[in-house]
Amino acid sequence: MANTKSALKRAQIGERNRLRNKAYKSAVKTLMKKYFTAVEVYAANPTPESKQELEARMSEVYSKIDKAVKRGVLHPNNGSRKKSRLAKKLKPLTQTA
Repeated sequence: MANTKSALKRAQIGERNRLRNKAYKSAVKTLMKKYFTAVEVYAANPTPESKQELEARMSEVYSKIDKAVKRGVLHPNNGSRKKSRLAKKLKPLTQTA
């Protein structure tokens, strides 16, 4: 346990930041999973509605990744890698269509 006021405050700040980081990382993972399911739906039945849903999901997850990088929750290279994996899943589908 912290012995001084400053140490106590730093512990509280660390806990607050940990929870914020956890929320961002969890949101990114959830949005990525939703995006991958949207890709599967589009691959199975490429309709304009499913493509629109896919683009909305992609925009949403890109935005969340960029915000996490901006806030320092994710390293810039980690964010770039995640976005690259998302684009890589979509690329073969758009080339054939």
